[in-house]
Amino acid sequence: MRKTFFLFLTLLLLGASAWAQPQELIRRAGDAKDYPGSGYLLVYDSTRVDVQETGLSYYVTSTLYKVLTHAGAKELSAVKFDYDPLTAFVRIEKARIIRANGDIEVLGDERVYDYPAPAWGIYWGARQKMVDIGRLEPGDGVEVTTFKKGFSYALLYQEELSDDYYIPPMRGHFYDIVEFYSRVPIKEKVYQVTIDKEKNLQYKFYNGEHVEKVTEMNGKVNYLFSVKNILPFQRELRMVSPSDVAPKLLLSTSPDWYAKSKWFYGVNEDYGSFNSTPEVEKIVKKVLKNAKTEFDSISLLNHWVADEIRYSGLSMGKGEGYTLHNADMNFRDRCGVCKDKAGALITLLRAAGFESYAAMTMAGSRIDRIPADQFNHSVTVVKRKNGEYMLLDPTWVPFLREEWSSREQQQNYLMGLPEGTDLMETPLSPPENHYFRINGTSELSEDGTLTGEFTLTAEGQSDAAVRRLFTGSRRADWEGNIEKELMKISPRIEILSVEKTHPYEYLLQPVKITVKYRIPNYAIATKEEMVFIPVVATNLFGYSHSHTSFDPSLPARKYPFADGCSKLIELNETITLPASMTLAYSPEAKSVSGSGADYESSYLLEGNVLKMHQTVRLKKRIYQPEDWTSFNQAVKYQSEMAKQPVILKY
Repeated sequence: MRKTFFLFLTLLLLGASAWAQPQELIRRAGDAKDYPGSGYLLVYDSTRVDVQETGLSYYVTSTLYKVLTHAGAKELSAVKFDYDPLTAFVRIEKARIIRANGDIEVLGDERVYDYPAPAWGIYWGARQKMVDIGRLEPGDGVEVTTFKKGFSYALLYQEELSDDYYIPPMRGHFYDIVEFYSRVPIKEKVYQVTIDKEKNLQYKFYNGEHVEKVTEMNGKVNYLFSVKNILPFQRELRMVSPSDVAPKLLLSTSPDWYAKSKWFYGVNEDYGSFNSTPEVEKIVKKVLKNAKTEFDSISLLNHWVADEIRYSGLSMGKGEGYTLHNADMNFRDRCGVCKDKAGALITLLRAAGFESYAAMTMAGSRIDRIPADQFNHSVTVVKRKNGEYMLLDPTWVPFLREEWSSREQQQNYLMGLPEGTDLMETPLSPPENHYFRINGTSELSEDGTLTGEFTLTAEGQSDAAVRRLFTGSRRADWEGNIEKELMKISPRIEILSVEKTHPYEYLLQPVKITVKYRIPNYAIATKEEMVFIPVVATNLFGYSHSHTSFDPSLPARKYPFADGCSKLIELNETITLPASMTLAYSPEAKSVSGSGADYESSYLLEGNVLKMHQTVRLKKRIYQPEDWTSFNQAVKYQSEMAKQPVILKY
């Protein structure tokens, strides 16, 4: 009976086109010449949601694909559905092939497979269902209908369990996040939800036009949203998440973020996620033995969790993802995902006498005002003596001299507080907090040999990037890694000495590397002139500069774009030249100042001493399209200076 009911509603929501035979819809959908570059298209994609009083939701989704090319046929030879058996049940209701000649092949249960989903780092039992479609040809269609009950959570052969098992953790509430964009063309996408009027569903459609219809009957409200002729979303390299700028629909019955904040606080306090244990007390005593200030204590505990609890999710624990594991589990396993590391830190901080709570954030994309659960990451907050809350992220700060990673600046977050709080955003981190400096001196001989030394220092995210040359590899490879980096200057380089701070002692001081070197025949030397590029200008340790991988040939940006972090780069070198040499050519001095970046560079000859200077100031992590001009120029000029030689004449 339920299947018949949902089938009727699915047909109803599709409107008049749904009553047409699939063969006719496929025929009218177009072919490869109508959709150049696409291997297949979705003739329709429709979802019907029926929300129960408990918040449990029944989803029926019907999709009709059309193969456009042989490459598309290969892509559609298997259709996969991801799901988490702890939070949702999925069943393939119908799967069939509609051949171009009108023949229909029904795919039975023997063509449906259920197996563990590929996993790395998080092993919570996620699964996939796959329909083995088989060989297809251009013009063929594939029709699949699925039934799902449960809910979705961004952090993350099946037997169907009772409905109570799939009731969402925030009982009685419903939310959904619906993308109305795609990498393939969609002729029509429809989303419909029926819900009790008293639940006061709020919603908003972002970043595009849509058709909306709201009807009411017998205390139920039916919301229908549809968009036709969706073309593949055209991404720009290094742009923000498509969900920030592409059409999407957010729905939620939660009244506001304050309610979500209080609920998140309560669910963890009720579970006892942060209750201390004798082992916790011992760890706190040991870690804080040399702490002298409030900040010392916070930092030492934060970095103990960051370094001593491995990122590896062995068990989801309580089956909904919002409840943080307790101390017994975290300190027994000494591993976990972000919520486990956040929970372990809260437990330690509370045992040390601090007021600390859990918070949620979304790494990689924006959280909008509709209080749907747009989260994929758990972090920690601690209340300082001055009454201000301080963000901590033990997941993102291993071998990092920060307490909260500045790669998460301009990012929304929600604290779980007893009194509740609103959605907030992390502030910009000044470029000076992430400086990268190289100061060098060298001497050029008449035969072209260059002898010199340079010292690299870095802080914040720049420190972490440089330090990763060591912390990201085995100790036995450290010397070789340095050699490989310096060989990029010249394969003839002779490394006379290398002195560096210890990579693992990152909390003691910023990274510092001093290199003394000699490079025979570095400059191209003739009787009349010498040609060379100063060593410090050659993009030394360039692997740590993510911005240099942007394509400066792109004239403008349609969408906001993102880099790793704000940053300050300062490069200086003083080169002593052979006597009686003059500067015949040097790269032109450049100066740029804008909303995205500042840049300046220069060469100056004083007697027989040539001075090179370059400064790059990258001001944000997330940039707007209008920031592109200055950012682009800074990237372009820095790259050019690394390749343009100096020409000296006798």
